[in-house]
Amino acid sequence: MRTAAFTALALTAFAANSLLCRQALGRGSIDAASFSTIRLASGALVLIALTWATRREPIGVRGTWGSAAMLFLYAVPFSFAYISLGAGTGALVLFGAVQSTMLSWGLVTGERPVVTQWIGLVLAPGGLFYLVMPGLSAPPAIGCILMAIAGVAWGIYSMRGRSRANPLAETAGNFARAVPFAVVVTIATRADGNVGAEGLLLAVISGVVTSGLGYVVWYAALSGLTATNAALVQLLVPVLAGAGGIVFLAERITARLMGATVLILGGVALALARTERRRRQPPQPETHRARAPEPRS
Repeated sequence: MRTAAFTALALTAFAANSLLCRQALGRGSIDAASFSTIRLASGALVLIALTWATRREPIGVRGTWGSAAMLFLYAVPFSFAYISLGAGTGALVLFGAVQSTMLSWGLVTGERPVVTQWIGLVLAPGGLFYLVMPGLSAPPAIGCILMAIAGVAWGIYSMRGRSRANPLAETAGNFARAVPFAVVVTIATRADGNVGAEGLLLAVISGVVTSGLGYVVWYAALSGLTATNAALVQLLVPVLAGAGGIVFLAERITARLMGATVLILGGVALALARTERRRRQPPQPETHRARAPEPRS
């Protein structure tokens, strides 16, 4: 239940990130580099404050430059990709790359999905492809490349965080270390800079709530998920983002969206249910060969 609750919260935060970024960049209220920098900086500030408030270790002893680099390689290409990609195409490329990265990680480290999990791995991406198929006619190559980079980086970042004992301090350190990289990109693209009030607000919400706190919850959820299942459940994010678009952006419900939702949720449920059954099976008793009685002296 703990893992399920954390996973649900984290996926909701991820979906909200897509909505916030699309709204900010789609309306031209902020440029992609500034959105990324403000997102990372505001997330770092609130996470550092929470780390100190909970009397955890100093910020310098948590987080790694490797994870910070992966966080940067996710956040900045993610924003720039959404300049040219539609929401559906971007979601397909992003979470297809995430799933492939995390599944490959799991296979390399010894995980072996069973038949029903492989079925889930086919159904869930199939539903996602069905959902965004109309937007795949001619996606811009540079946008696809940037979003694929973001997906691979997010997959690696997630796997690096699975074994961390203190998700809050780890995430705070990673955010703080990623900020200088983003600042360099903002300075390099300052000629195209544009920060309006709405864009600034959306970037701060994305950094503080749906990124900073959302990633802490995701780190906590990862401790109870295999790499395969962590890859699968993230395919729910485009469905959640689509629902959010209907509710908050007045987007229209379609039969295609409903059908894709059934396929994606069914595939994820099939894989997760199989894993849960295997975990609940009682351990088999060990068999011992009977010993011959020792001779009496």
